[in-house]
Amino acid sequence: MRLSDLQSKKIINITDGKSIGNIIDVYVEDNGSIESFIIETNKNFFSLNKESDIKIAWKDITKIGEDVILVRTVNEES
Repeated sequence: MRLSDLQSKKIINITDGKSIGNIIDVYVEDNGSIESFIIETNKNFFSLNKESDIKIAWKDITKIGEDVILVRTVNEES
């Protein structure tokens, strides 16, 4: 699977069912395995802040589907 294939998928948090955003980058370990994804969070016109991008560890990915990637993350707003 190519990075461009992953970037076209929506990232959904299975903890609350909300869309998190889209993959903009991938961290790869020295052995070639994926360590984590960098997610560009859903932003609106007033929050174009790069600091809001988040890192999702590979271990938190529960399923990669045809259109979405399901992840288990803790909701930081709670």
